[in-house]
Amino acid sequence: MFDIARFKGDRAANYRYKKQLERLKAEGINTVCIEKAVTDSIENLQKNITSFVIYGEPQSGKTEMMIALTSRLLDEGKKIIIVLLNDNVELLKQNLRRFKKSGIDPDPKNFSEVMDQHVVIGSSEWILFCKKNAKDLRKLIDKLNGIKDRVILDDEADYASPNAKKNIGEVTRINALVGNLLGVNGVYIGVTATPARLDLNNTFDNANNKWVNFPTHQNYTGQDVFFPLNLEEKLKYRLNLLPDEGDETAHLRNSVFNFLVTAGHLNAHVNKTEKNYCMLIHTSGKRADHTLDYQEVVKIINVLKDERNGSYDAFIKTLWETAKERFGEGAANDIVDYIRKNISRNSVVVMNSDADKKSVDYDDATNPKTPFTIAIGGNIVSRGVTFKNLLSMFFTRDVKHRIQQDTYIQRARMFGSRNEYVEHFELSIPEQLFLDWHKCFVFHKLALQAIQSENSIPVWLEDSKVSAVASGSIDRTTVRMDSGEMSFDIFELKDNVTKLIEAGYSGSKSGLVVFDELNKILGDGCLPKYLIEYAKKFMPSGEQSIAIHKPFSIHKYNDANKEKVSRARGFMGTSELEKEKFPNAIHHLKIFYYKKRARIFYRYVGSIKFLKNLKTGVVETISV
Repeated sequence: MFDIARFKGDRAANYRYKKQLERLKAEGINTVCIEKAVTDSIENLQKNITSFVIYGEPQSGKTEMMIALTSRLLDEGKKIIIVLLNDNVELLKQNLRRFKKSGIDPDPKNFSEVMDQHVVIGSSEWILFCKKNAKDLRKLIDKLNGIKDRVILDDEADYASPNAKKNIGEVTRINALVGNLLGVNGVYIGVTATPARLDLNNTFDNANNKWVNFPTHQNYTGQDVFFPLNLEEKLKYRLNLLPDEGDETAHLRNSVFNFLVTAGHLNAHVNKTEKNYCMLIHTSGKRADHTLDYQEVVKIINVLKDERNGSYDAFIKTLWETAKERFGEGAANDIVDYIRKNISRNSVVVMNSDADKKSVDYDDATNPKTPFTIAIGGNIVSRGVTFKNLLSMFFTRDVKHRIQQDTYIQRARMFGSRNEYVEHFELSIPEQLFLDWHKCFVFHKLALQAIQSENSIPVWLEDSKVSAVASGSIDRTTVRMDSGEMSFDIFELKDNVTKLIEAGYSGSKSGLVVFDELNKILGDGCLPKYLIEYAKKFMPSGEQSIAIHKPFSIHKYNDANKEKVSRARGFMGTSELEKEKFPNAIHHLKIFYYKKRARIFYRYVGSIKFLKNLKTGVVETISV
C-alpha cells in the first residue's frame, strides 16, 4: 500500500556523521582526533557558546575534520553551513572538490550556484562555499536575507576575518561583511593553525577560554620533527642551511639537483611502484621573483634534456656526485639514469594571484602528476595548500624585518603525513631565517601549552625579532602586554612558601623545582604553568639561568600600594637582580609582601613580551 508518510520527515537524520567516520576508517584514517574536535565543538554549542575557535597544527587534516563537523552539525538540525575560504579561486575549488568527494549530504555548492532567482533557499539544508571577497559576500548576504540558523565555518579564520582597524574606531570591509553574514543568531566557528590574531583581536567575540583543540594524528610530522626545541639533537630530515649572503641562484640550482637525485633514488631503489614527487620553491612573495625562479628551473630542465647543451656534462656530473655522496657510488649510475630518462616528465607550476586569470590548475602542483614536479609561489602557497609527496622546500632570502609568527607558522608546508619519507626530506633555507622560524615555533608551542591548561586562556609570546601578530590587529582595550617584570595574584605568605624560597636561594633546591612546587602550593593564578614551561625551554646556562631571590617586605616603600602589593614603576630594578650572586640568570623570581599579603614577581632579562587577553573577566593583576 502506498503511504505518503513514509516519504516525509527528515530524510537524513542522524546518519551523516557516522557515514563520514566510516568512510575515513575505510580509507585507513584514524578518526580519534577528528571525533574529539567534533564532540568538543558540539558541547560548546550545547552550552550556548556560539563563537569559538578550533585550532590545529598546519596540514594536520583540518579539512577532513571540517567535513565531519559539517555532517554532525547537519545531524544536529543546523540548516545552513557556510564554509568561508581565502579569496582565491583555486583554493575554493580544491576544498569544494574534497567536500564533494566525501559524499556529504547535501551536495556542497559554490555560492554562485544558488544566486539564480529560481533557486529557493527556503528551509532546506545547504552547504555553501564562499570566498572572503567583498563582492561575493555581499551577494550571499542578500540571498540569505531573512533566513536564520546559519553556521559559519571560517577556514584560515585568522586571515582577512579579524578587524585590522580595531584601535582606530573603524571596521575592515571583510570583517564587517562576515559579521553581517553571521547575523544576530548565527554560529561562528573559526578554524586555523594560528589562532593568536583571533584572540588578540576579539574577532566576533570568540570565547577564548572555550577554544577546541584538534590534536594531531599518529602519522603527523610537525614542529617536534622540523623544529625540535633542542637543535643540537640529530634531526630526522635534511636541513641545508644557506648563507645569508651570496649567490642565491647557485643555491637554488643545487637544491633542484638535490630534489632530482632524491626523487630518482626513491623511484629507482625504494618504491615498489613509481611515485610522483614535489618540490616547493617559496619566494619572498613578489611576482617578479616567481618569474626569475621559474626561468632558472626551466633552464636546468632544458639543459638536462639536451646532450648538446654546453652545460649538460657539468650538470650530469654534479647530479652523479650528489647521488654518490648521498646514496653511495653503486647507486649513483642508476639514479642519474632514472633522471636522464624521465626528466621530460616534469611539471613546473607558478602559483600566484595571476594564476586565477590564466586558469592554472593548482592540482598539478599539490597532487603531482609527474615524478619531478616543482611549484613556485609566495603568499598563496602559505595558507590552506596541502602538497602531496612534498620532498623538498627551498626558501629564498626575505626582506630583513621583524617576522610574524602566524605568517611563518603557516609557511610550514612540509608539515603533514611525511613519515614514509621524512628522512629524505630536505629544507634549504638561509640560516638566520631558520633560527627566527624556529623561535616562532618555540613561542607557538608555549602558547598552545598555555591554552591547553585547564580553564586557561591563551598567552602569546614575542620579542624584538618575532611578533605574535600585526600590531594593528591587537585590541588594546583588553590585551595586556608585559615586558620585563610580571606579577600575579595576591596570596597569603605562609611558612611553607618562605622555606621553599629560602631553599631555592641557598641552592639546596634547583630553581625549576622551586617553580614547580610553588605552582602546586599556590596554583596557576599566583604562578602560571605557561611561565614555568617557558623557563624550562630557555635555559642557556642550565640551572644557573634561574634565580630565586629572598622574599622582601615593602613596608618602607612610600610610593607603593601596600594593600595591592603593587608599584607603578615596579619593584625589580637592577639591584634586586643580585647579579654578583646570579651572573648567568635570565629568569628572576622574587616575592614582595606587606604583612601577610604577597605576590610573586617575575623578571626576564631579555626582550620577551607576554600578551594576554583579559576580556573573559579572569582575575589577574599584572604590573610592569
